[in-house]
Formats: sequence, C-alpha cells, structure tokens
Amino acid sequence: MKKSNKNFIRYNKLPILIFLYLFLLISSCSSKTTNTPTVDNQQSKMAKATKELGEAFMAEGNYTAALNEFLKAEKITPSDPYLHNDLGLTYMAKKRFDLAEEHFKKAVALNSDYIPAKNNLGSAYLKQQKWDLAISCFKEISDNLLYATPHYPLSNLGWAYLGKRDLNLAKKYFSMSLEAQPGFINAIHGLATTYMESSELQSAFNILSEGIKRNSDKGGAAILYADMAKVYEKNRQFDKAKESWQKVIELAPSQSPLAEEANQKINQL
Repeated sequence: MKKSNKNFIRYNKLPILIFLYLFLLISSCSSKTTNTPTVDNQQSKMAKATKELGEAFMAEGNYTAALNEFLKAEKITPSDPYLHNDLGLTYMAKKRFDLAEEHFKKAVALNSDYIPAKNNLGSAYLKQQKWDLAISCFKEISDNLLYATPHYPLSNLGWAYLGKRDLNLAKKYFSMSLEAQPGFINAIHGLATTYMESSELQSAFNILSEGIKRNSDKGGAAILYADMAKVYEKNRQFDKAKESWQKVIELAPSQSPLAEEANQKINQL
C-alpha cells in the first residue's frame, strides 16, 4: 500500500515557508492601518502558510513537527479537506491508524470527489484489518473510469483479499493492477506473496524475476529481492537466498525493518 503525497513541498522550500510564516505572524499582530487586510483574510493566509510549513516538515520526514503545524491550521480552517488528508497521512506515518481514519473520513465528507483521500481511507482500513470496509472503499475508486491511476486501488484490493485469505481474488486484483501499470512494485510484491502463500513457488519466482528486471535501479526493489530470497529459502537454495538478502541490504535504508531482517537472515544462513 503505498503510501506518497503529491501535495508535498520539497525540503528546499522550507526556509521560504518559515519566512512567510513569520511574516504573516508579525503582520497579524501589528496595528491595523487602512491598507491592512481583514482579520479573515489574515487568518486564511496564516492557515495556508501553516499548512504548507507542515507539508514541508512532512516531506522532510519530521512528522511530529508536521502534525503540530497541521493542528494549528485546523483550528483556523477546520473545513479544509486537503488539510484533513494531510492530517490523516501524518497520523498514518505515526501509526495512529484510528486517527488517520477519522481525518480521511472528514476529507471525503467535505469533498466527495477527493479520490486520493478515499484511497487513503481504504489504506487506513487495511492497516486496521478492516478488510470489508477497505474493499468497499477501493472498489468504489476502481470503478471510477476517470481515475488516472487505477493500479493503486486494484493493488490495494489484492491486499484486502489476501488479508481475508481469498487467494484467488487476491491474485485477480494484483494481476489487474499489473495490467494497468506493468512493473508496479506494490502489486508485484503482493502477487508474489500470494503465490508463496499458495505454494506456487515457480509462479512467484517468475513474477519476481520480471519485476526485478523492470525495477533493478529503484530503491523500492529491495522488497522484491527480499521476496526472492524467501522463494530461494523455500527451495532450499540458501546461497542464492543469501545473495538476494545482500542485495536488500544494498538497496534498503540502513535502519529500516527490511534491512534489519536481511542482516538477521544473512547471519542465520
């Protein structure tokens, strides 16, 4: 389930946003003149600057600072669906999936056409193992012919059905996701996992081999090498498994759970 926000602002904009934030703060505290904007206008600008500062912190990975700014903005503009989506994403990053669900619901209630928020709501359901709610959410999105990236909800449907242990439907939706977007790592990982769950090791090997070819230069391919290592282990090809785990260490962030798993596996093999 992949969870990037297209509204994120790059880190190199952070000093500018901080300057804008301080400027608006000083302006709102200064004495009124005939050219001073109305209070409502000042508050709107303040909320926007605060939200954008939070998005910059979120892009940096500083979720606590981001949450602090988003909560400030929420007090000023509680009916902003995009702000609630940002809050939901921040709570997802902090593993408070219940609070993420609450804010994604608010975002969708405020803007029923806000499909990314609906997809994020489905992801929050997935994290809480609310499989049927997730399925309902993702099916609504995947049925929308105007949605430009259908491979996301289709892959998420695969994960929901995998969670329900309906392996046939999981395979179906992961495969549909890959038809819509060949090389999509989340769907390759899901389909390979489903094949391993159903002891179809050759099918898992084939889909992973193709996926690694398509994504060999991407950091996200680390999960595919981890899956391949597990296939090799199941086939008792331990030398090849060790090579795949080594590749995971090369690609995954050094402090990530995936890198830690790879180090443990190499020590065991």
